[in-house]
Amino acid sequence: MKLNLLIAGFGGQGVLFMGKVAAHTALLEDLFVSWLPSYGPEMRGGTANCAVCIDDKEISCPLITEPELLAVLNQPSFDRFAETVQPGGKIFLDSALIEASQAQAARCAERGVSLYPIPCTSMAETEGLAGRANLIMLGKVLRETGFTSYDTLCEALKACIPASKEALLESNLKAVALGYSFGGQ
Repeated sequence: MKLNLLIAGFGGQGVLFMGKVAAHTALLEDLFVSWLPSYGPEMRGGTANCAVCIDDKEISCPLITEPELLAVLNQPSFDRFAETVQPGGKIFLDSALIEASQAQAARCAERGVSLYPIPCTSMAETEGLAGRANLIMLGKVLRETGFTSYDTLCEALKACIPASKEALLESNLKAVALGYSFGGQ
């Protein structure tokens, strides 16, 4: 499988949009894809997550119970899903909103799970990109995994933005670039 990603956070953080953009890259590359959203009835402020699977073979099950990759945008999602990541997997976390306890970090290390903290929310606010922490995170995921090319991700983003929000394209592309260029682990 090329990508087995679970994205989780609160409703309103762009979790589903982030997954939609990642999934659209597969359509552009003629691959098989599944995008499975899950959210509480509250939507904004409630829990939200989505599973994205991309492969060159048919995907038999869109459910991800043991993700290879986890991108989390809030503490409750980190607490809930961190221990489900496969041994050797990767966790991308918004370090502006999430703090992995020493015990959590130790359990991840024991299983060979790498943590990739990136202060997405702080970066978005500092750069005038409020509400784009999700795309900063997606840029970082792309940088560390190479699940598609940078150009394909940008094309997918352009395709996923509705006409009514076309004015947001430049700031969204800037957010992806910011995450992609973020150094360090």
